[in-house]
Amino acid sequence: MDQLLEWRKEFPILEKTTYLISNSLGAMPRAVYDQMKNYADAWGSRGVRAWEEGWWEMAVAVGDKVGAIIGAGPGEISLHQNVTLTQAIISSSFDFFSRRNKVILTDLEFPSTIYFYMEQRRSGARVELLKSEDGLHIPLEHVLAAIDDTTLLVPISLVLFRSATLVAARAIIERAHKFGAHVILDCFQAAGTVPFNVRVLETDFAVGGVLKWLCGGPGVAYLYVRPDLRAKFSPRISGWLAHKRPFNFEAAPLDARNDSYRFLNGTPHIPALYACQPGLEIIHKVGVGAIREKSVRQTSQLIEGALRRGWRANSPRDSSERGGTVSIDCPHAMEVKNELIARDILVDYRPGAGIRISPHFYNTDEEVDFSLAQIDEILSSRAWERHLQPA
Repeated sequence: MDQLLEWRKEFPILEKTTYLISNSLGAMPRAVYDQMKNYADAWGSRGVRAWEEGWWEMAVAVGDKVGAIIGAGPGEISLHQNVTLTQAIISSSFDFFSRRNKVILTDLEFPSTIYFYMEQRRSGARVELLKSEDGLHIPLEHVLAAIDDTTLLVPISLVLFRSATLVAARAIIERAHKFGAHVILDCFQAAGTVPFNVRVLETDFAVGGVLKWLCGGPGVAYLYVRPDLRAKFSPRISGWLAHKRPFNFEAAPLDARNDSYRFLNGTPHIPALYACQPGLEIIHKVGVGAIREKSVRQTSQLIEGALRRGWRANSPRDSSERGGTVSIDCPHAMEVKNELIARDILVDYRPGAGIRISPHFYNTDEEVDFSLAQIDEILSSRAWERHLQPA
């Protein structure tokens, strides 16, 4: 018996849909309704006093719930609005107008990250964009070879978003440190479905968001800075919460804190910080180890089912190299995806990868098989044709 299915009752959308899209937006826990009421009640009854009754601390205090999942210690994480902003805060700590100004990226990073660093060329960054030959994988040796003594930053995903390929982060981190470079590990597609520990990996920075596998909803991204590096960096994207005495309202200069508040800036996003907590608490209780064990089984089930039907699986077949998603490239994949959604089977599609199917701990094996059978039926009945765009 799959004991993890006992958690299904905590996610209302599972009663009405086949929800296989946790790689994009995790199912909302039922307790979010109560949390949002708590927020409204605090604002409505306490008014401005709510700031002094916990709101000011939430951008770090709630971060401890993320830290418990990814191996960070208490107070080591600050929370922000999105991952692009966390990348911006980190990069604003560095000077690109020097000999050491190279940023190494692969073209398999999430586009927002690529767009951000390409724009930093206007500030002196020299960006080396490594191209994937198949659009799904980057050979480790290409990344390692690109790192040299002019490298400043290596923003790299632990799990690639298109193919769910697990990246050999430890080897990249060790190589970067050998040459004095810093690694920004994007854990968005890993946290909550793949066990890892930021302190064991010794990454300089780790970023990610809670809206996917952590079932935390939009508006909350996390930023981990290795504790021994915190005081070394002073982000130019800063603000009053980074100041040691924010409520003295001193004009200047900034007297930056030495803890995680150093990487905060303006007023925190309180409603989202309320909403994200039930999902984080559930993931912590379930345990990422148990989630990973089930994920490996169900993603293997997807790959085997796709291959039996003659479809291409654009995710690693070796489970030790795969995150929680399987990208299936069947004929007319985009139109098939649209028909699946019309049938309340929630998945997504990415160009060059296919239909991304992402079972989580709350999904049944029957739902996994059902999604494959429905793709089969959509293709054989030509139901996908109703989603063709007019010429």
